[in-house]
Amino acid sequence: MDTNSQPVIQRAPRGNYRRHSLEFKRKLVALTLEPGASVARIAREHGVNANQVFSWRKLFEAALPVSDVSTQEAALLPVVLAEAATAPVQPDIGTITLEIGRVRLRIDGQTDPSTLAQILDRVLR
Repeated sequence: MDTNSQPVIQRAPRGNYRRHSLEFKRKLVALTLEPGASVARIAREHGVNANQVFSWRKLFEAALPVSDVSTQEAALLPVVLAEAATAPVQPDIGTITLEIGRVRLRIDGQTDPSTLAQILDRVLR
């Protein structure tokens, strides 16, 4: 009996990878950064996989200085400080107990009106 040491299935040779110029990559990345642009559509129109275009976008965004990434300039907003009250206001301190069925809710101390309104809204539904 003869023994064959060669594989039954031969591996096909790998294809040649396409090499794109830096200008081509920059052009595609610029097209995808336009408002309303679809990366998948642009990649399909240029015969490139969309994942490859996303990879190029990450590389180009990482290479840009922070000042080039933002198209809008930072602006300071005006701040107006309210005058402090002349006499300190003493908060009403007490206890609120709410019982519904087997549930008891107890709030001690000063309560914020908006927080209390939210709690009552949830509990009384």
